[in-house]
Amino acid sequence: MPGIQLYDKLLQFPLFQGVGRGELMQIISRTKFNFMKFPAGKRIAREGDLCKNMYLLMNGTIKITTSADNHSYTIEEHLGAPYMIQPECIFGVSPFFRSYVHAQTDVSIIAISRKEMMNLSETFIAFRMNIVSFFATRTQKHLNRIWKHSPTTTRERIALFIISHCSHPAGHKTIKIKMTQMAEELNDNRLNVSTALNAMQADGLITLSRGVITVPKLEKIIQFTE
Repeated sequence: MPGIQLYDKLLQFPLFQGVGRGELMQIISRTKFNFMKFPAGKRIAREGDLCKNMYLLMNGTIKITTSADNHSYTIEEHLGAPYMIQPECIFGVSPFFRSYVHAQTDVSIIAISRKEMMNLSETFIAFRMNIVSFFATRTQKHLNRIWKHSPTTTRERIALFIISHCSHPAGHKTIKIKMTQMAEELNDNRLNVSTALNAMQADGLITLSRGVITVPKLEKIIQFTE
């Protein structure tokens, strides 16, 4: 990938925003980038795989599938470039992918190894501050969500359940869950859950089929909760 094109692509990601042109050109010339391509349908990562790289989705669309610990339900998210694929998995006490990641269309990805990430952080202060800011912001959003007023209706609890289980607060989502399991997760009864889900469908927030809840745009559900 030519340097100028790579320069423009990297600026789309929060890790490189605010980095001066001169520094970014140094990063491009000194950093070992692994350029990867995956055809539609190809698996990119598997749940439980060791995450050795920061993966930057440069082109195309991916599908991320995350399951409950007991595999009683799954959530599929469809995400387009530019997107950082589970960046938190590269560091910490559990550096493993939490989800299955597949190419939904033909995709291009840049992988940056953990070692290269550390080198960039040590050498370029703007890059280091971007990493700190990125993870601090994610932590703050998570803490703010915990301390929000608890939902009082079944419909509000369903909305919060969907939002809190998605890694990206926008776009198309598919939740594969039985009505009885949803009721159990919400500590509610099946009738109340069914009534609330059908009301959400009537309002155009979701569509229902057997064992599947499809969310065309998560943004609409988020607006409902605000």
